[in-house]
Amino acid sequence: MSPVALFLFFMVAVLLALPISTTLGLTAILPKLLDSTFPASPEMVIRAMLAGVDSFPILAVPMFILSGIIMARGGISKKLFNVFTYFIGNKTAGLPMAVVMTCLFYGAISGSGPATAAAVGSMTIPLLVNLGYDKVFSTALVAVAGGLGVIIPPSIPFIFYGMASGASVGALFIAGVLPGLLIGACLMGYAYYYCKKKGEDKVKIMENYNALRSQGFVTVFKESFWALLAPIIILGSIYSGVASPTEAAVISVYYAFFVSLFIYKSLKFNQIIKIFVEGVATYAPILFIIAAALGFARVLTLMQVPQAIAMAITATFTSKVAVLVIINVFLLLVGMVMDTTPAILILTPILLPIVTAFGVDPVHFGVIMVVNLAIGFVTPPIGINLFVTSSFTGVPVADIAKQAMPFIFMFIVALIFITFVPAISLALL
Repeated sequence: MSPVALFLFFMVAVLLALPISTTLGLTAILPKLLDSTFPASPEMVIRAMLAGVDSFPILAVPMFILSGIIMARGGISKKLFNVFTYFIGNKTAGLPMAVVMTCLFYGAISGSGPATAAAVGSMTIPLLVNLGYDKVFSTALVAVAGGLGVIIPPSIPFIFYGMASGASVGALFIAGVLPGLLIGACLMGYAYYYCKKKGEDKVKIMENYNALRSQGFVTVFKESFWALLAPIIILGSIYSGVASPTEAAVISVYYAFFVSLFIYKSLKFNQIIKIFVEGVATYAPILFIIAAALGFARVLTLMQVPQAIAMAITATFTSKVAVLVIINVFLLLVGMVMDTTPAILILTPILLPIVTAFGVDPVHFGVIMVVNLAIGFVTPPIGINLFVTSSFTGVPVADIAKQAMPFIFMFIVALIFITFVPAISLALL
């Protein structure tokens, strides 16, 4: 079976909306079913799937998912939002900017784009609407800013990229800091332009701001202190060498439980079982996708697809700039139709050798790949953040996607700088 026919089968299955894990699994065993001489038997594919998920680094993923759920149930996002609002809530676009800042900090806790959009959006969107902001604009803002959750460390996609590429997960986490801040600044820039052009209900905004200021800085900071401390503990334990990313993920779970149960007291002990069940229900489908993607990647390797694609690209494009442009466009398109996890696990072995041949640092390319796929969170037809925010606002996905286009444009502007200015990703290493 030719690689072209295999990819056609895969794309048809995706367009038919078959579950991605089922699609990947079927595609992985199809070459052997159609050609008895192909070396990858179903048994071999299954062994590759099991061996792939039997990995210590991958244990960080369910731990960060569980930590994010605990923090969401514990109301951590509200504490973060209040402290940012205290300082800039009276400025033009102050509240939308505070939403972006909250997504940045919450992303440093959850490591997930959809989790960030859900935790921050469920709290901030009703507030923004009550203060006179357009509902569709508010929803689009959170949907796009939620993508920062996979760029600001810790990041679940960076863990998968580290698995697939062999790059240091700790180095990837550090490399995501400045790109995440740059993207956040670009999103806040458009929010400022929008609010300046459309105007704001200053009376309602100042009432909300004065009510918060009347509590005093000490009270607001005291309430938000433990939330602000979370990313410092998680990332500090990694960068100081005290813990590996996987161990830091476990630390984040214990910290989230401690803060939510004993300090904020926003969780009850009888909710713990429900939280664990939700964590398992969230991670189980991801685990099946990971296993199937790794099996599929093994089949592609046996078919020598990475080598064929590398030869085709390098034979057609001879400059580093052209190759990076083509790969960026390709990844943007992939992000529209494929989830982040299988995209990283399948495409990293194919694309990484190409870019490294042109002198691109593997860590830098990891940031480029994750930023591209983060844009896929808000681009139809997959656009998971669109569906997440639509589910609790009732705004149609098509309306959110339309309002999100200027934010996506700013995201892409940041992507261009991240791609062609490697220092943005590598300066802190």
